Amino acid sequence: MAVTALTQETVGTFPGEVAIPSYDRSGLTAGIVHFGVGGFHRAHQAMYLDRLMNEGKAHDWAICGVGVLPGDARMRDALTAQDGLYTLVVKHPCGAREARVIGSIIEYLFAPDDPEAVIEKMADPAVRIVSLTVTEGGYNIHPVTGEFDAEAPAIRADLEPGAIPATVFGLVTEALRRRRARGITPFTVMSCDNIQENGEVARRSFTAFARLADPDLAAWIEDTVAFPSSMVDRITPVTTGQDREATALRFGVEDAWPVVCEPFAQWVLEERFPAGRPPWEEAGVRVVADVEPYELMKLRLLNAGHQALCYFGYLSGYRYAHEAATDPAIAKFLLDYMNVEATPTLRPVPGIDLDVYKRTLIERFSNPEMRDTLARLCAESSDRIPKWLLPVVREQLARGGEVARAAAVVASWARYAEGTDESGEPIEVVDRLRDRLTAAARTQRERPTAFIENRDLFGDLADDRRFVEPYLHALDALHTIGARATVRELAGYGVRA
Repeated sequence: MAVTALTQETVGTFPGEVAIPSYDRSGLTAGIVHFGVGGFHRAHQAMYLDRLMNEGKAHDWAICGVGVLPGDARMRDALTAQDGLYTLVVKHPCGAREARVIGSIIEYLFAPDDPEAVIEKMADPAVRIVSLTVTEGGYNIHPVTGEFDAEAPAIRADLEPGAIPATVFGLVTEALRRRRARGITPFTVMSCDNIQENGEVARRSFTAFARLADPDLAAWIEDTVAFPSSMVDRITPVTTGQDREATALRFGVEDAWPVVCEPFAQWVLEERFPAGRPPWEEAGVRVVADVEPYELMKLRLLNAGHQALCYFGYLSGYRYAHEAATDPAIAKFLLDYMNVEATPTLRPVPGIDLDVYKRTLIERFSNPEMRDTLARLCAESSDRIPKWLLPVVREQLARGGEVARAAAVVASWARYAEGTDESGEPIEVVDRLRDRLTAAARTQRERPTAFIENRDLFGDLADDRRFVEPYLHALDALHTIGARATVRELAGYGVRA
């Protein structure tokens, strides 16, 4: 098959099996400025918008992407060369592939090149939404205090008198200042990051920065700018060189940065857009008054579920999520955690059959085409476990429910954090608290509660016998009979002699 570079001029020449935009991109105008144009944004929000555009809708809601970090120059180069186009490849578990060229991104600005252009783009009245996928760390929340970190060097630099904004906070705040001065309705700030109450997190961060820069402006932002919350979900692995080669060989598309993803996609969005929004509900987005039930469902079932399988899976010798998820004992343990411990902590989730949702999660985790690494799922656990799993533990303890499986997940993290696997091979522990965690984990054979005595992470759980007993039981099993036997025991497949 001939391979053709992807541009606006060539997009119409691709094989019929490659879906291409059916709309005239020259007639699109930008209504959204998006910070953090990575794989997930392109597999999710940009995809939903492209779906609308193919139906003849939302042509005044195209996306102008923005990068603020030095590494974003690669995305600038890739998208600029391809006129904003890229290939989205859906990988089905059976090995089938679907390729679709997405056309909803019409411009990309790299803030270090021209911050003024970024600010003026957001100040344009045509832009009514500024959206974000900047990762949890992008909100500049201090890991200990939980407050906006005003002492971060980049923030201090942006607050210097006469400074040219370089952070997302400085850029967005300056754009809002100009809109206020010009009498232009403020845009909505829409977080699409995987954080509970992401709209509230964004509101706190941006208003905290604004208070430091201009208290009067901060008060205006608090009164007039909407920060809707959302729940986003689609497994989108990092694009590899093999993915680029496969896109070229299978579909004849030479794409500098295609995106690969699973078939499943979900977006639940709070209805709070005073400046307007695309009709996303017509593209499959669930627009609701209250996102929290959906957030808790995802965080405590999907996200905590990933943690339930990743450490046990890695210590059992697996390296990919699908390998662990298709181990019958791990799958049974994971489903028992979801049914017995996580589900009782959830509120009713309108329109969702939780039994179907949980079965679908196991199927998604088992998709061999994703090749999602367990190392990725095991990374940054000190940011994940306290937010995703420990709330389940605390709610279950408060109601007198079971916590044995969640306690075992924490024990598997503690064993993983020792930094060596069961064969004595080193484990690369990736975590902002790595040194502290590993030091504690390596003393736990002598002092078994050492790891959970970190009160910044675990609060007073080390004082609660109902948590400590199953935690110590699982940790002892991991040390004495190993991960495979431990998870079989926890799943009810056998006990130690």
